[in-house]
Amino acid sequence: MDDKIRCQSCGMPFSDEFNNHGTDADGSPVPEYCMFCYADGGFTNPTQTVDAMVQSSIDFMSKEFKMPVEQATQISNDVIRKLKRWN
Repeated sequence: MDDKIRCQSCGMPFSDEFNNHGTDADGSPVPEYCMFCYADGGFTNPTQTVDAMVQSSIDFMSKEFKMPVEQATQISNDVIRKLKRWN
């Protein structure tokens, strides 16, 4: 994996340009999670499983990036299953 700082739930790289960090209940940025996974002090989908997150990532990469499903599956499993939220 590259050396980008990533969301510890979905693996999305953080970007100052897009300001995509999640937020605590007081609105302050959370350094570990993105705005799609964590907002207002909690996970946006608190019951989501690691398997569901992996499948969501596969679907996104294969559709949006036109990545072959096999490649998206490999990357998703290699990255997401090692992230803080899932360990």
